[in-house]
Amino acid sequence: MTLNQLWFGVFPYLAVAIAVIGTISRYFDNRYSYSSLSSQFLEDRQLFWGSVAWHYGIIAILLGHLIGLLIPRSVLAWNGVPWRLYVLETSALIFGLLCVWGIVMLMVRRASSLRIRAVTSIMDWVLLLALLVQVVAGVWTAIFYRWGSSWYAGSAVPYLWSLFRLDPQIDLVGTLPLMVKIHILGAFGLILLLPFGRLVHLLSFPFTYFWRPHQVVIWNKQPTRADEEYVPASATPPVQQTSPSTQVGKSSS
Repeated sequence: MTLNQLWFGVFPYLAVAIAVIGTISRYFDNRYSYSSLSSQFLEDRQLFWGSVAWHYGIIAILLGHLIGLLIPRSVLAWNGVPWRLYVLETSALIFGLLCVWGIVMLMVRRASSLRIRAVTSIMDWVLLLALLVQVVAGVWTAIFYRWGSSWYAGSAVPYLWSLFRLDPQIDLVGTLPLMVKIHILGAFGLILLLPFGRLVHLLSFPFTYFWRPHQVVIWNKQPTRADEEYVPASATPPVQQTSPSTQVGKSSS
């Protein structure tokens, strides 16, 4: 068995099997850990700049990969016009750089804050490093191996579909550059790590938010002096005015 057969023919199935078994086991053993274990209450500013950049960038990148996986011929047709190819490649590079900035900020946050370091596990660092390698490999590929959207649709996508058919076509990716291979293997590596760290929160997306009734939020607080002094005119009940004679008449009767 060659290294290409091991890494591209065996490792993907092994990673998926470990992810499925580990995810099911974690769900039944410790389902309340299905979250990102947010540390926002410990530090907020760096988390904002890192998390927002990371999530916007990675959502766009994953969506682009998914589109290429589902409709590769349409992507190749789109790239047939030069200016559209330039727009697609430039947009992907920008979102990739946004991912790099976000993950670096998140790593700096965990390394620089004493309170964050206290709640950071070894698996957190393993996951952050794996994500950093993955996005750097993707950006490296976009810069030094141009028109990645075209060869992704022409080489990587047929390989991925061959995995689904349980007939891996290793020759499609065996001759690709080293950094591209690292990027492909890194994706399966992240799948393998899915049940063992914070990345598992991807599986706990609250889909019920789309169809559940709206919640009514009511603030209960102690009224301040300003609230007591300010009384809207519409809130003051009307007072019936009576003449002095009417009042005297009532008191004498």
